[in-house]
Amino acid sequence: MRPVHIALAVLVTAVWGVNFVVIDVGLGHFPPLLFSALRFLVAALPAVFFVGRPKVAWKWIVAVGLVLGVAKFGLLFIGMSQGMPAGLSSLVLQVQAVFTAVVAMAVLGERPGGVRLLGMGVALAGIVVAAVDEGSGGPLLAFALTVGAAACWGVSNVLTRKAAPPDALNFMVWVSVVPVLPLLALSLLFEGPGRDAEALAGFDWSGAGALVYVAWISTVFGFGAWGMLLRRYPASSVAPFSLLVPVFGMSSAALLLGESVTPLRWCAAALLVGGVALTSLRSAAPRASGLPRGALAVERPGDTSASRTPSTPSRPAAAATDTY
Repeated sequence: MRPVHIALAVLVTAVWGVNFVVIDVGLGHFPPLLFSALRFLVAALPAVFFVGRPKVAWKWIVAVGLVLGVAKFGLLFIGMSQGMPAGLSSLVLQVQAVFTAVVAMAVLGERPGGVRLLGMGVALAGIVVAAVDEGSGGPLLAFALTVGAAACWGVSNVLTRKAAPPDALNFMVWVSVVPVLPLLALSLLFEGPGRDAEALAGFDWSGAGALVYVAWISTVFGFGAWGMLLRRYPASSVAPFSLLVPVFGMSSAALLLGESVTPLRWCAAALLVGGVALTSLRSAAPRASGLPRGALAVERPGDTSASRTPSTPSRPAAAATDTY
């Protein structure tokens, strides 16, 4: 990767890591389901008028919008509003790589090798250690909701792979349209119109800043830049940078929110990041005979022969479809 693109990848992961601190700030202004609905509303508008028509079937846009937008972010925002620390949330969500592999096994018939199975076990051990740490001083229900959000993220990753969107930004903007009305309906049902009206009436610059950050900077800029990198380079070159997200997440939460990082949490971080790194490994694809000189290999789970020329976009690998 060119140095400028390495810097861009690190910048995106920093944006996504700090995003958890910004979510924590936003939850001080809005109920979680309303905040999530507003996040997708601001991400979709006005961008939906500039990205062009959807480039994949509507069934994939709706499916990913419901699973990723409503389920994943709904559970995450509720979990954080119930006391799940921002830094720990950024770490626990990384177990999505394990859920992605498990769902891919069940739905796509993929069979992970021994190294990936080892990585899944190590990452799950990290979740257990994090649960023990959180159980000693925090609400386990909030922790469980965050793990549930990671599971939904894994499902959405597999759906995204099935959709194979050729334009990541176009796909994410249209996906952002789907959750708005369901999340608003759930907010009115469970959080109440009075609480929602009070939050909107108290709208201030701090709340507006949180919305702009999670919608335009984290979602539109982050996913657009990440998608551009995935079009230029193999997913196996880009995906490992996502392991920096919990580093930035835990560091920014400690610096800006004063969250403590216990020895058990450091242990959980080492296990989770190491396990996810092993789980995300792809075997190198051998060069097929007759490929044009300079052709790039596309590394997909269970695929040992696919290739592309530099002008053909590759399908994003499941481990590389991060959205925060």
